[in-house]
Amino acid sequence: MSSILENRPALREEVEKVAEVAGYLWQKGWAERNGGNITVNITEHIDDEIRNMPAISPVTPIGLTLPELKGCYFYCKGTNMRMRDLARRPMDNGSIIRITDDCAHYEIIADKPVKPTSELPSHLAVHNYLISKGSDYKASVHTHPIELVAMSHCKKFLEKDVATNLLWSMIPETKAFCPRGLGIIPYKLPSSNELAEATIKELGDYDVTLWEKHGVFAVEKDVMAAFDQIDVLNKSALIYIAAKNMGFEPDGMSNEQMREMTVAFNLPK
Repeated sequence: MSSILENRPALREEVEKVAEVAGYLWQKGWAERNGGNITVNITEHIDDEIRNMPAISPVTPIGLTLPELKGCYFYCKGTNMRMRDLARRPMDNGSIIRITDDCAHYEIIADKPVKPTSELPSHLAVHNYLISKGSDYKASVHTHPIELVAMSHCKKFLEKDVATNLLWSMIPETKAFCPRGLGIIPYKLPSSNELAEATIKELGDYDVTLWEKHGVFAVEKDVMAAFDQIDVLNKSALIYIAAKNMGFEPDGMSNEQMREMTVAFNLPK
């Protein structure tokens, strides 16, 4: 059976970017076993032939009704699949799904009947929110960056914008490339609707959220940009922890230096 990606370079590129990012997550130690998820809205790359493809799985309830997703298509990491395997064989470890017209079900259309991540309802709820706001963000990434998760075990970093300001102060690039900072979500049961709702609320002000004692969730225009935001934030966490391991509290950039950055690069205040 030929792949749905055949003779569709734009769609292939999007899936290959997911595979590349999956490899980075594994290499960094952020994706143990089947940890983490990636979901990308690929609707803009869908042609009439794909729209007319029959499903290769039963119609499956999402568990939510998401009206903004009518007619949408997504590439999703498969449930219980490993990022390291997805990096090598994305169409064996992920699937392309179609949202049905009732906006409450999905069906797999290619290439194999790989069941999507168990966190699909929360990921799709985020995409429904993004579309409702007119956002051009198409990708969501959930992963377990070691140093950021470690910081979430300290109560002071769970206060609003404490971690953001600390991470911004470690290196100028963090303020420049993550100008909206890091949203904080107190611990909630993984895969729960409560976690999804809390994440959506924080995405009004942040592109990356830290789930206490769990991981991070990021949204961006594409999967590489979402990964970049997490990578930059975790680099700052590494610098902070390296300084602490050397026996001192890092000074960080001053408020004046960060204000200078904000003006120089026309960043959000």
